[in-house]
Amino acid sequence: MIPRAIQDGIVAGELDLAFRRWNRPMHRVGGSQRTPVGVIRFDAVDVVDPGRITEDEARRSGLPLDELLERLSRKEGDVYRIRMSFAGADERVALREKNRLGPKQRAELVDRLAAMDARSKHGPWTRSHLELIAARPGELAETIAADVGRTKLPFKADIRRLKELGLTESLRPGYRLSPRGRALLRHLRSRD
Repeated sequence: MIPRAIQDGIVAGELDLAFRRWNRPMHRVGGSQRTPVGVIRFDAVDVVDPGRITEDEARRSGLPLDELLERLSRKEGDVYRIRMSFAGADERVALREKNRLGPKQRAELVDRLAAMDARSKHGPWTRSHLELIAARPGELAETIAADVGRTKLPFKADIRRLKELGLTESLRPGYRLSPRGRALLRHLRSRD
């Protein structure tokens, strides 16, 4: 987890380091994390001796050295220095605003949903989940999941799959259909 103030500093180019204590590396070089401000890329991940962290490195992580070392002392494991950079906007944000779907785009999305349904261990779910989110925007995922006989975490994982296609947006709490999701659902309903 990267705090919002740190995310903003990375985007501005003012911050480029983080220090974490882990039992095993949680980030890999070349990996990335989507955040509310965009995509943060992990450019280097190295084990370091906390006693060798400099004032400048601490500043580049957004914390004074004494506070950084105190936070690191609260956990067990190796100390990792993660060098980060801003990789750009989250492509899903632009994708979910594309509500003008041509025949080819609609067909591709319908095929992707059909493939997700075919791989599902709990049967077809994509259309019903789009309908649920359309009918219950901003409602807790746990509540919706319970109402349809599912547990929260698998339900949320399915919604994230729809989010990857630009069809849903996260709210606090719950979800809503994106403009792209509403356009696709209109298309699916028109086929009924």
